[in-house]
Amino acid sequence: MVEKPMPTMSPGDVLIRVAASGICGTDLHICKGETPHASNKVTIGHEFAGYVEDIHPETVTLAKVGDLVAIDPNIPCNQCTFCRNKKYHLCPTLRCIGVTCNGGMAKYVAVPSSAIFITHGISPEVASLAEPLSCVVHAVDTGAIKSGDRVLVIGAGPIGLMVTALCATGGAHVTVSELNQMRREKALEFGASVTTDKVDIGGDPIKGFGFDVVFECVGLPTTMEAALGYAKAGGTVVWVGVAKPGVTVPVSPFMVYRHELTIKSTYTNAFGMDRAVKILADNKCLGRVY
Repeated sequence: MVEKPMPTMSPGDVLIRVAASGICGTDLHICKGETPHASNKVTIGHEFAGYVEDIHPETVTLAKVGDLVAIDPNIPCNQCTFCRNKKYHLCPTLRCIGVTCNGGMAKYVAVPSSAIFITHGISPEVASLAEPLSCVVHAVDTGAIKSGDRVLVIGAGPIGLMVTALCATGGAHVTVSELNQMRREKALEFGASVTTDKVDIGGDPIKGFGFDVVFECVGLPTTMEAALGYAKAGGTVVWVGVAKPGVTVPVSPFMVYRHELTIKSTYTNAFGMDRAVKILADNKCLGRVY
């Protein structure tokens, strides 16, 4: 434990008394020095929720002292070309609470009022899931699944399970590939129709075998490469998992061309927080979480 002074608020800020904070894979990368854009000796924690403890006199907000809020850790400049074209998550000067400035692994943290999302009827632990779920909302949006699509999710960790749940509730037939038996069983609770520890698409993607959309949720070069071979011709592959910097994946340009594959990636949680809070409050999609 490290003692730090109480955070000071600037105009536009609110003071949050942290009630729950999750540990993300990104936090582990930061602690190992594997996140180049993280600030040195930053207090980690970007998946957190808490109660409004105080509000700066010059802050305009709908929140009241005592409200339970989920936090969007990403703070854009609102000036650059990305921010002005609805891609604020790509802002080159994006500040991230818990990555570039002190985050939720502390008793108190001061955040801009724009970062808070008022929650209703859920616990702090559930509210802290809003940030990772918002990343999944963005990922599933990127995959553009349709009702009846055949979807493959590679990896049944927390992110893979949330992807499974959102795809299943959207009417897709979801297969989950996962080596761990316990996680495969959990995937069925989250809406997977089929689970396996070895994917076999059964034939040539050019002849219609394979999946309409493949979500890679592991971040290993082996699974990211394999994902390309599981999509049927005309399909989409979404790389959701975060690979280490410097890692490369061999890709056959001819295969991508002949299969007319669409390869996408996702970065953070563009415009997903409000929807994530609503999904958690609705308790239909992720009811098995809590």
